[in-house]
Amino acid sequence: MLVIRPIEQRDFPALKLIAIESGHGFTSLPVNDELLQNKINHSEASFRSRPAAKGEHLYFFVAEDTETGEVVGTTALDAAVGLSSPFYTYLLGKQVHSSPKLGIYNVVETLTLTNDYTGVSELCTLFLREQARQGLNGRLLSKCRFLFLAEFSELFDRRVLAEMRGVSDDNGNSPFWSWLQEHFFSMDFPTVDYLTGIGQKGFIADLMPKYPIYVNLLSKEARSVIGKTHDKTRPALRLLEEEGFAWRGYVDIFDAGPSVECDLKHIRSVHNSRRLTVQIGHPVHTSKYLVSNTHFSSFRALIGELAINEEKAQAVITREVACLLKVEDGDTIRVVEIG
Repeated sequence: MLVIRPIEQRDFPALKLIAIESGHGFTSLPVNDELLQNKINHSEASFRSRPAAKGEHLYFFVAEDTETGEVVGTTALDAAVGLSSPFYTYLLGKQVHSSPKLGIYNVVETLTLTNDYTGVSELCTLFLREQARQGLNGRLLSKCRFLFLAEFSELFDRRVLAEMRGVSDDNGNSPFWSWLQEHFFSMDFPTVDYLTGIGQKGFIADLMPKYPIYVNLLSKEARSVIGKTHDKTRPALRLLEEEGFAWRGYVDIFDAGPSVECDLKHIRSVHNSRRLTVQIGHPVHTSKYLVSNTHFSSFRALIGELAINEEKAQAVITREVACLLKVEDGDTIRVVEIG
């Protein structure tokens, strides 16, 4: 069984291994010891004392195998992006060129550089190691964040986004970036991906085209991947779409992968989750639920079997599940059907 918990200092070796395995295009986990350590430090500081409101806080979680103690995945919530350094996206839009006198009316697509997501909360750093990609593990890793969002909604923006990795090959070559590189930059995609991951984003403002790019001027290969998702990221996108996330035309400035978003209160697992009182016992007529405790700094989440007593608003769980969630009789948990 996997249990989700906040990252700790002892998880650094596992985090570095995951960063290596995640490959090109996974900007939020650069293979850089200092930056990875900073993420752990940032998350620990965010969890140390519950903030009064939304701010530049990172809530970084790991998935731990309860049998082996091995960390097999990561997932995170960035409470507000773009506050201390710009958060860039392209917005796919339209411009009309018309001349009634000549009888000409043309609609062309454009890509405009924006900072529209400044202050928005982000789902990020979702990665499950290959040996753990089975059963409901992927759902747990993705959806556990929604129980945290539901329980501590005051710490997050009303809008929640997720950047999906765009199309690139095994060597890190991105068709979209190849066109940008040819016309505006002199760096390959792995290099620019790494620089962004370590926070060196100044070159974006310096070198990115300042005016809208006409999509029809891009290469056929670049046009074909706008808003498209990397093969390995499609399962994650499907899980988010189940929750109500949708693409509204924003794409990554490097690989043109889609950014999907949803109002926090409209996220299915946020809206449908509920608090129940714990009763430790031997549940019968059980169903699988995504379940978490309601603790902040010692947050835990898992997928487990439980029985619900609707009349008493109680969840009957086993002693084993209670121990993993760090709860006792009479405590409160948050549950939602896993779907």
